[in-house]
Amino acid sequence: MTEDSDRHAQKMAKKKAARDKIMATKTGEKGLIIVHTGKGKGKSTAAFGMIFRCIAHDMPCAVVQFIKGGMSTGERDLILSTFADKCQFHTMGEGFTWETQDRDRDVEMAQAAWEKAKELIRDPANRMVLLDEINIALRYDYIDVAEVVRFLEEEKPEMTHVVLTGRNASETLIEAADLVTEMELVKHPFRSGIKAQIGVEF
Repeated sequence: MTEDSDRHAQKMAKKKAARDKIMATKTGEKGLIIVHTGKGKGKSTAAFGMIFRCIAHDMPCAVVQFIKGGMSTGERDLILSTFADKCQFHTMGEGFTWETQDRDRDVEMAQAAWEKAKELIRDPANRMVLLDEINIALRYDYIDVAEVVRFLEEEKPEMTHVVLTGRNASETLIEAADLVTEMELVKHPFRSGIKAQIGVEF
């Protein structure tokens, strides 16, 4: 072993010992409130990654889409065709608000989606429930954020994870969450005239 290799091995051994000591103190388990927000791409993508992990571990889960309409997406089509026995999937929105241009209808659909979400979260069999794009509905006051936070804090089963995605997550929700990730936009092809593409965006 060279001198550099020996120093590296000693350094990594110390790092591993320190890491093992920290990890030994992390013994708790609980259902998490998880928020994916920010202007960057990947909020729903990362959330669906966790849904697929649940499916792979044979853990029942569910998805409620608040804003996105009935267009075909890879994750929805795959879940409905192959994993419907493990993951319930409910697309409750009718498209983005600038497409529907009907606030009353948007509010009605968001409220219906929230009722479905509460039903799924209350069922302790569901280990994870994804509320896709709920932050958009909260931002436009289609749903009361205080009600959402109260429900999650008081009625969510102890071991159920709930993932809430969408831009502009409210500070109230962020404060209540256990895990918050903000996707930062660094560069996006849309700005160069590239449209949303299959396999990347849907």
